[in-house]
Amino acid sequence: MSKESQNNVIRPKSVDELLLEFQGKNFRDNSSLISFKGVVNGKDIYNITAPFESDGRQYIAGRVEARDSEYAEIMFFQQSEDGWTVQKDIPPLPLQDPFVTRIGGELIVGGVEVFDDVENCGKLNYRTVFYKGKSLRDLERFAHGPDRMKDIRLCQLEDKRILVMTRPQGAVGGRGKIGYIIIDHLNQLNIDNIERARVPEGQFLPEEWGGCNELHLLKNGKVGVLCHIAKYDKEENRHYYAAAFCFDTADGSFSPMKIIAIRDNFQEGPSKRDDLKDVIFSGGLVRRDHMADLYCGVSDVQGHMITIRDPFVSFEHEVF
Repeated sequence: MSKESQNNVIRPKSVDELLLEFQGKNFRDNSSLISFKGVVNGKDIYNITAPFESDGRQYIAGRVEARDSEYAEIMFFQQSEDGWTVQKDIPPLPLQDPFVTRIGGELIVGGVEVFDDVENCGKLNYRTVFYKGKSLRDLERFAHGPDRMKDIRLCQLEDKRILVMTRPQGAVGGRGKIGYIIIDHLNQLNIDNIERARVPEGQFLPEEWGGCNELHLLKNGKVGVLCHIAKYDKEENRHYYAAAFCFDTADGSFSPMKIIAIRDNFQEGPSKRDDLKDVIFSGGLVRRDHMADLYCGVSDVQGHMITIRDPFVSFEHEVF
């Protein structure tokens, strides 16, 4: 039986089982609320990326919005002596939940576009949108995903092809599963190909869901996947946890998922709504010397960083 076939018959672990495995790990002592400067009107900055380089400077992209709104902008904050300062000469993007990567030397920035749902009056529709450019100051929109699909992420592989991870829902993905497809060029990043993505079984229970947040090409050619896994409780409160697994593009196999951080690991703070108190949204990971700085949105209000053990080190040396 192939690795993929083995994975397909494995019962996925529930969030509660993964939490039991994670139990006892507390990083609150080395977590920090990130200080963002220059945003007026008391708007929140959350669901941040990890720091990235553009034009020789370090930036963080963050979701900026009013506490009572879903209409956000992605703004870009440059590192300064006492925090991160918004760069008002860089045009904001009318998107939620930023992500950043590089493909073929180009900077790729994306997020979630929210717009009125013409089929459901009074409700919102959404899709993942992609921009590219040599720097933050010359980004141009070049692609978007299907309606009602968040968490599409890209990673350039050793052979220069591009891994695309997707998150279908409904008949294919239930509340949300992680799919994958490999394309040859960015000009193949389109709705048809995204909807053709294969969705492996064995990662999520039907009543739970998850999505990819950031992809890391590992030394052995496999891909480390920073993601989230989530559930509702009996009162319909949401519970989101930072997680990780390893993906082998050679045969479509994946390692067991593991939780790497929970809300209680971070400093206390406000939440956008009562049902979002126990929510962290993995934004990005900076790997260094067997440790990693994990950047997260916390309770849909703040951006935090926490230092954890690098979740991908073991994947670079083990077979799964």
